[in-house]
Amino acid sequence: MSTPDAVTKDRAGAEYRAEGAHGADRSTVRSLLRLWPYVRPVRVRLFTAAFVAVVASCTGLVFPLVLKWMVDGPVADRDPAGVWLGALYLLLLGLAEAGLFGLRRWLVARPLAGVEAAMRAELYRHLQRLPVAFHDRWASGQLLSRGTTDLMLLRMFLAFPLTFLLVNGVTILVGVAIMLAQEWTLGLVLLAPAVPVMIVCWLFERRYSEVARRSQDQVGDLTTVVEESVLGIRIIKGFGRHRSQARAFRELSRTLRGTELAKARLLASIWAVIVTLPELAIGAALVLGTVQVADGHLSAGTLVAFLSTALALRWPVDSIGFLLAMSQEAATATERYFEVMDAAPEHSSGPEPAPPADRERDSALRGAALPGTGATLPGTGALPATGATLLRTGALLGTGAAPAAGSSAAGTADGLRFDDVRFRYPDAPADTDPVLDRVDLHIRSGESMALVGATGTGKTTLTALVPRLHEVTSGRITLDGRDIAAMPREELRELVAVAFEEPTLFSATVGENVLMGGQDTAGEAELDRALAVAQADFAHALPQGTATQVGEQGLSLSGGQRQRLALARAVVGRPRFLVLDDPLSALDVHTEAAVEAALRRVLAETTALIVAHRPSTVLLADRVALLSGGRIAAVGTHHELLRTNAEYAHLMSGDEEAQR
Repeated sequence: MSTPDAVTKDRAGAEYRAEGAHGADRSTVRSLLRLWPYVRPVRVRLFTAAFVAVVASCTGLVFPLVLKWMVDGPVADRDPAGVWLGALYLLLLGLAEAGLFGLRRWLVARPLAGVEAAMRAELYRHLQRLPVAFHDRWASGQLLSRGTTDLMLLRMFLAFPLTFLLVNGVTILVGVAIMLAQEWTLGLVLLAPAVPVMIVCWLFERRYSEVARRSQDQVGDLTTVVEESVLGIRIIKGFGRHRSQARAFRELSRTLRGTELAKARLLASIWAVIVTLPELAIGAALVLGTVQVADGHLSAGTLVAFLSTALALRWPVDSIGFLLAMSQEAATATERYFEVMDAAPEHSSGPEPAPPADRERDSALRGAALPGTGATLPGTGALPATGATLLRTGALLGTGAAPAAGSSAAGTADGLRFDDVRFRYPDAPADTDPVLDRVDLHIRSGESMALVGATGTGKTTLTALVPRLHEVTSGRITLDGRDIAAMPREELRELVAVAFEEPTLFSATVGENVLMGGQDTAGEAELDRALAVAQADFAHALPQGTATQVGEQGLSLSGGQRQRLALARAVVGRPRFLVLDDPLSALDVHTEAAVEAALRRVLAETTALIVAHRPSTVLLADRVALLSGGRIAAVGTHHELLRTNAEYAHLMSGDEEAQR
């Protein structure tokens, strides 16, 4: 059961792949040469293996020469000792050939496994660095197939076809030279099919490359369907859609089956030509050679050696078809791999990690209490913005004093500021309106701001701009006066923690999922504190406590439990800036109240932007910003906006809450 978003991603990904596959003249050699940087570290062993394989293959061509000596010598002279000596020579040659091929296999096995592992690791690292817009376009199944099936094809190509295209080519040339040296007239007979075979191979290569590409893309589509079906099994079962989903899977499987059969037909056609024409040539050479032996123009040993050499070349010639097929599949796999690797990663603007003084300042600001400022809320004229937070926090904690660290940051921090920010998705048509248009918003240092708006107004998009999951189209966003576009992403994401409305957990323990949001040195104390803030103490009651595996995407937990763990992950590192996208939407009323009470302590120590839909969440914040039509329509306290803004009052009304 594919969702509209999934269909859009599949279509966009297909268009992107089509541009990569057909945007330029395709060259198998040019595609495969792009593997050289990965192969270069193991080139010595690969070249050695190729040389060993050439020697082994050419060793096989010595057999006919030994047979010629035996037939024209010991056999003709009825010399048993000579026959036994010839048999010994053949045995030694056979052992040498087998040993050399075994050595070749040993030489390539380990380094090529390393090449595959290195390419897979680099693909994974690159995927982590690609912008969110790329992942929005590409179906995950297509990416999975590139990291598994395609890389397996490349390893197989490097291990076998790459070597044996060279080995078989050299073997054919040496074999033909031997046959021409023995009897040039018979050699010319065997060379007669060469031109038609080359023409057929050229036509085969052109047609097979198209079918191979289509097949590998369809494997990616099928992988996507399987992955979505597994992850969405509750939806499929809940709505009884297993039959329609199975029907969609069967249709894709049938399409892939048809493509694979087309590949098989092409391979069968080239094999028919490659096998039939040389066989006819060998038959003609046998008849002509027999006549020459009967006429006394050719010795029996020479004919035996000639035919033995021709038969020894059958495998190198017959293998051309599937070696070309595997090469085409490898070239297609290479193109698919580099379609992802060529995608531009998130650019790291500005300087690399900040100077030590700045790092120390940011570190000192982590977890610092509210800076005392004299700023006033709009319309109040008296009450300091941070004073409201301090009064509320003091009432909760039973103390009216502000944290001592608050005053130390005064005058040095500017909070979170949006200056004339515009945003349009990269793949959106140029004539469409931007999602966000001229957004100006200032969240003072130590202040919490609730972001409110109707569905589809761009609230989640605005929050995604802060950690640079998307890049602003124009304008700028600053943290304490520093443009985030000029900050290394690593530093930015150390300062900013996020919690999304749809919580994502990984196949790891509860503790590992939560501590992912903290520093590498975070331990049990930080974990317990974060769980307490998020009211996620249920984690201690799990079978293995915080060491319990939560399973894929945390589906073994309830929605509210997953959301609380995601909130704990956001606060575990005591972030300087906190971005929460409706973090309490899946909680019941009583749990929500408990989480809000604990969350107020965290908000007193950070600068926060909170997407909110319910009045209870809005009341966590010092001020509220109303986002309407992609712009900030109003800013004020909750009660001010209720009195002065009809749209805000409607959003916070019971009717709107009931609709949600």
